[in-house]
Amino acid sequence: MRKAPALLLAASIVGMLMTAPVFAAEEQKKEPTGQELAFNNTKGNCLACHAIPGDPKAITIANIGPPLIAMKARFPDKNKLREQVWDPTKMNANSAMPPFGKHKILSEQELDKVVDYVYGL
Repeated sequence: MRKAPALLLAASIVGMLMTAPVFAAEEQKKEPTGQELAFNNTKGNCLACHAIPGDPKAITIANIGPPLIAMKARFPDKNKLREQVWDPTKMNANSAMPPFGKHKILSEQELDKVVDYVYGL
């Protein structure tokens, strides 16, 4: 009879070990938001060059590119903004901005998320 508590303890430990990777996998599956992609220095990295006034998470003094404000007024056609992020050299051959889509820095879905975020600024 003494083996029963030990077996229960062993079963509990095995159960916890079996579910831990499931929780970790669920955490990894979380899709990043447009803001997270824009701020990620291995993805959008917008903060490296652009100020984003009004966003408390965007603490930067970058001024290489224009500040990301009033984007709907600057790009009434959202597709033009997407084209700018996809390949800015189409509009300006001397642009310092990387072609995030053309060079596959961002996937199509990631690019759409970043454009949605930036367009809302």
